[in-house]
Amino acid sequence: MRIAILDDDPSQLQFISQALTPAGHHCHVFTEGRALIHRLQRETFDLLTLDWNVPDMQGDEVLAWVRQNCDANLPVLFMTSRTRETDIITALNAGADDYVIKPVNGSVLLARVTTLLRRSYRQEAPLARQEFDDYLFDLQEGRLFLRGEPVLLSLKEFQLALLFFRNLSRPLSRSHLIESVWKHSIDIPSRTLDTHVSGVRTKLGLHPQNGYCIATIYGYGYRLEKLGNC
Repeated sequence: MRIAILDDDPSQLQFISQALTPAGHHCHVFTEGRALIHRLQRETFDLLTLDWNVPDMQGDEVLAWVRQNCDANLPVLFMTSRTRETDIITALNAGADDYVIKPVNGSVLLARVTTLLRRSYRQEAPLARQEFDDYLFDLQEGRLFLRGEPVLLSLKEFQLALLFFRNLSRPLSRSHLIESVWKHSIDIPSRTLDTHVSGVRTKLGLHPQNGYCIATIYGYGYRLEKLGNC
């Protein structure tokens, strides 16, 4: 899972990353609230951990922005040294899903994160398919149909195409794409991603004349656009 960590203490950032990374999570660290918000406008994360006191924005201000602008199911864990009952109540009432007081044991932190992720992303009835205009994704079979005709894709190409359509118009960084599709194999050559993106673009006909295109964002990543300029 992709986890964003907001804390201005380098040792705390290192501690959280070391506690969560061995479990397969990809940790992205931020020392300023505005930097985290800027990234959230461009990318998605599966969970946030917020400290209360950071230089430019209070953690509760970041939380307020998240609850107004992000997916309602995005779990937020407050991790702070504030111990007053009123602070805990304020954070939970503002939309935090859990509250941990520093210092905390690494295994306890991992257990809290695991519980939040399991609770937030549990699905009673997984979708069998998703449809985007002429593109039909059969999620159970891992197959894609374009105007009713099957498109021959590798598993990674299918996952990459689905990720693009689910994040239409959102810029996706190279690290986001690699972490989401290749999971634990994040040390893949850069060219591998480019090759797969090229394959998706060609096989799905993602060109302006067909109403969609994959735009390259130089130095960052890619974005699927609908009727945009590539």
